[in-house]
Amino acid sequence: MVLDLVMGLAYAAAGLVAMWRRPANGTGRLMLAEGLTWFLGNLQGFDQPLVLGVGAWWEALNLAVLAHLLLAFPEGRVTGRRGRRTVAAGYTLVAVGGLARALCYDPAADRASSYLVCPGCRGNALLVVDDPDLFAGVDLVYRWAGALLTLRIVVLLVGRWRAGSPAYRRLLLPVGVPVALTVAFVGWEIVYLALPGLLGGTELLPLALSDLSQVAVPLAFLAGLLRTRLRQAGAGNLVIAAGRDPTPDRLQTVLRDVLGDPTLRLGIRRAGAPDRYADPEGRPVPAAGRGRIGAGAAVTPIGSGARPLAVLLHDRALGEEPALLASVSASVALCLRNVQLTQEAAQTADRARGLQIRLLSAEEEERRRLERNLHDGAQSRLVFALMGLRRIGTRWGGGDPTLRAAVDETEQTLHTALSELRDLAHGLHPAVLSRAGLSAALTALAEQSGIPVVIMADVGRLPPLAETTAYYVVCETLTNAAKHARARAVTVGVRTEGVRLVVEVTDDGVGGADPDSSGLRGLADRVAAVGGLLRVDSPAGGGTRIRAELPCE
Repeated sequence: MVLDLVMGLAYAAAGLVAMWRRPANGTGRLMLAEGLTWFLGNLQGFDQPLVLGVGAWWEALNLAVLAHLLLAFPEGRVTGRRGRRTVAAGYTLVAVGGLARALCYDPAADRASSYLVCPGCRGNALLVVDDPDLFAGVDLVYRWAGALLTLRIVVLLVGRWRAGSPAYRRLLLPVGVPVALTVAFVGWEIVYLALPGLLGGTELLPLALSDLSQVAVPLAFLAGLLRTRLRQAGAGNLVIAAGRDPTPDRLQTVLRDVLGDPTLRLGIRRAGAPDRYADPEGRPVPAAGRGRIGAGAAVTPIGSGARPLAVLLHDRALGEEPALLASVSASVALCLRNVQLTQEAAQTADRARGLQIRLLSAEEEERRRLERNLHDGAQSRLVFALMGLRRIGTRWGGGDPTLRAAVDETEQTLHTALSELRDLAHGLHPAVLSRAGLSAALTALAEQSGIPVVIMADVGRLPPLAETTAYYVVCETLTNAAKHARARAVTVGVRTEGVRLVVEVTDDGVGGADPDSSGLRGLADRVAAVGGLLRVDSPAGGGTRIRAELPCE
């Protein structure tokens, strides 16, 4: 009695849970109906003739509901003409065959025909023909028809399994266990009907197997619901499984694993064609509500709005797990949006870097132009003016001390102006850098330094922006070494590594240079503006080493 009560309540509870979680799916209502009809056969234990007769009539109604449930799972409705006819045959067998059986059933004479024994019952109110032989024949036909109908259901379920896609087979797994037990039960039932004496005292074994096969359904269904919830929770790991910068092919592979659908295709919105989507192989994927899709397939949009970010073309069976699809779609939308934002940020950074390089190139070109103009214009005129003044002083200033003094003073002023102009031109852009390249410019810079400088540079001509940036890195570093580090010697190394120009300046000063100081920060910004990298290593008391890596393509 406890086992019987537990099995009926298990169906009813599972049905209520399914109706709560999947209100649009008819599976929950069928499971609840199975739980309620499970107890109809127990009415045969009541000492009321009418109640006993109703119980005898509808004793097998729960089996018909179970057949309906198995053929309707997981969609909640029976699809196909064969399935609908089989369900109708099951209800007809219970309604007609059960009534015929109840009309000639005498519980006092045929106690072995029911799993309930009621010695004190007053009889069956539906009893019309009290003929034990007739009842035995009707009962035999009734049981054989039920066994054949069960075999028919098994054949239909096996056919659905073989014809189903991998995703659909995964949904049918909750039915697989009870079907296997039902096959065992049918075998015992046939043996019992054919050779009842062969089994001896094991007549109730087929009934026990039947109960086990039926109770496995609600347990398996609840396990399926739990698995769906766990998979839904695990869908959040899709972002981690896809990686930080997933390609469409990687994302499609992860989706196939998560959803268990090897036929799934991820359509990404094409650039310049917001209404068209293509999978990683370039094949077009129809959008939701547009285009033709294959039989058994469905399309789920990813992202909100009239133009989603992407679409999923998947097995229609996945539509039975809407919560899982929603979770996966949200995770995919997050991945795609992250990739999109990353690409946009990279493009923005590239544009900004390109703008910086163009501005620096324009600045350096303007510096060269000013240096040339000063050298070819103002400096040349000052030199010519100085030469003319010397000629005037030689010709007319020899006998006049006042004129001689004025000429000498003017000549000195011109020398000072010419020297300042040359320093100004050199500060704008060293002429030797444009004329002879980086190695010669660094050698000239070392000769002007107030501390010993060793130059190790054997590089050819490089792009002007790379040469200018490297020159100013060395110039600023030498200035810092002389003014702040109190260095006694400096070593400068310049070499190329692939498409990078590496400049290293090392001194033996006091160290402790602050990378965030205005000078080094400005130097780092200048290097970063051309796409390079500046590193400062300056332990206290251990000297300073500055390394700059510059693109020189």
